[in-house]
Amino acid sequence: MEQQIRRVAVLGGGITGLSAAFYLLKLAKERGEKLEVTVLEGSNRLGGRVNTLRRDGYVIERGPDSFLARKLPMIELAKELEIDGELTGTNPLAKKTYISLDGQLHPMPEGLTLGIPSDQEKFMRTDLVSEEGKLRALEDLEIPAGDVTADETVGDFLERRMGKEMVERIFEPLLAGIHAGDLYRLGLEATFPQFKTMVKEFGSLIAGTREAQLAAAKAKAHSEAKQDAGGGVAAGVVKDAGSGEGSGATSVASASLPASVFMTFRNGLSTVIEALESRLQAEGCSIRLGAQVESLENVAVAGEGAYSQGRYQLRLSDGSTVEADDVLLTLPAYATAELLTPHVDVSALTNIRYISVANVVLAYDEVGFNQDLDGSGFLVPRGEHRHITASTWTSSKWLHTAPEGKRLIRCYVGRAGDEKGVELNDAVLAGVVQRDLQDLTGLTATPEFVEITRLRHSMPQYPVGHLDAIATFRDSLVDQLPGIHATGAAFGGVGLPDCIAQGKHAAQQILDR
Repeated sequence: MEQQIRRVAVLGGGITGLSAAFYLLKLAKERGEKLEVTVLEGSNRLGGRVNTLRRDGYVIERGPDSFLARKLPMIELAKELEIDGELTGTNPLAKKTYISLDGQLHPMPEGLTLGIPSDQEKFMRTDLVSEEGKLRALEDLEIPAGDVTADETVGDFLERRMGKEMVERIFEPLLAGIHAGDLYRLGLEATFPQFKTMVKEFGSLIAGTREAQLAAAKAKAHSEAKQDAGGGVAAGVVKDAGSGEGSGATSVASASLPASVFMTFRNGLSTVIEALESRLQAEGCSIRLGAQVESLENVAVAGEGAYSQGRYQLRLSDGSTVEADDVLLTLPAYATAELLTPHVDVSALTNIRYISVANVVLAYDEVGFNQDLDGSGFLVPRGEHRHITASTWTSSKWLHTAPEGKRLIRCYVGRAGDEKGVELNDAVLAGVVQRDLQDLTGLTATPEFVEITRLRHSMPQYPVGHLDAIATFRDSLVDQLPGIHATGAAFGGVGLPDCIAQGKHAAQQILDR
């Protein structure tokens, strides 16, 4: 009897959906299973927030600009796509980061790891935090761990451990910027669970950070010793406590990869999107752009084939339909909720707020450029009341991004509670950003061009209790909609490696069903 071909529809052509499609086909081939995969993307392009502009020799990221090198899924995927030779790290000379305080840029305090003062002597030298604030932060070593079982907001947790001044001047610009969020509304377990783990295991954030640094140093020494002995790719692996799904929490040293905390591709992050598209098409995957799914219906007929219990029909905006035995939704939470509302309780999804942000990229000629970009950029705390929330000195941090004799700066606008700047018209937005740059850095040069990208409703805000709510929601899918799966940035991590890990995990679950 001829083997039945199983049909899988992947909704969303971003990094999560494309990764899921890639691993579906790869794993099915390894298992000797026949699979027909269709990717349905509602817009006219693939990649989601990943969107590289290559212009006049510049490599400009209109979405995310890099990924954490310690999270392996992106590196593993790059190797499987044979594009790992394109990986590059940050400029080792651009180590300085600044924070704005009272309109002046101050160097990020030395001896901090994710804002935690692991080196007391260096931390005490900073002018960013008052003497009282520094002493309050160090009380973390003495404060009892307390009840660390229940979830709470990141802000409440950090204020209790280190004081309000540290939250406002250090943690807020450093950590909230990752999510464009409000630390007093973001759930700890879904964003920085390693903080809770440190306190639980070592009694304090400072002690836990020091232990992690010692472990990392030992792993590095071990890996270097193996390389010196001719061991090739180092076997030393460090586990990052509580850092998410799949293999996204590990790091590995490799002689063939740049030694850098952050990495990207020389020709931009769209490199991985283009490689995925090419490989999927070669493997027979159907990719449909402009395919907006309007409804999902269960049309299973008992007894019609091995997967008939999970057969679904997707109705598209153009009136056409797609039938699938399994459906994977990798859409924003609000879009997934809209499709699933008739079938299951989607409150876990509707409780996730989204924040809109804008990226403003300015390109300059070095002639007349009157600012020394001596680092990677600066952060702006909420209390500074600026349009800019952060700025990356792109051509200093990433040497491949600008032609010789040119400079590139990227500024971020918009955060939780302050999104109005995102909707300013282009001329006004460019103007207020340049005024902030002039006030903070003294830069008065006129840019050769400005590239503005508005990412509306793009940053999911994980509330307190998010992980438990998502687990309950997924259980309801198994019980009430077998064959329907949902994953992506709204579920377990906004970083690109996190999204890839979730796509791969979903592919494995679908094939195991």
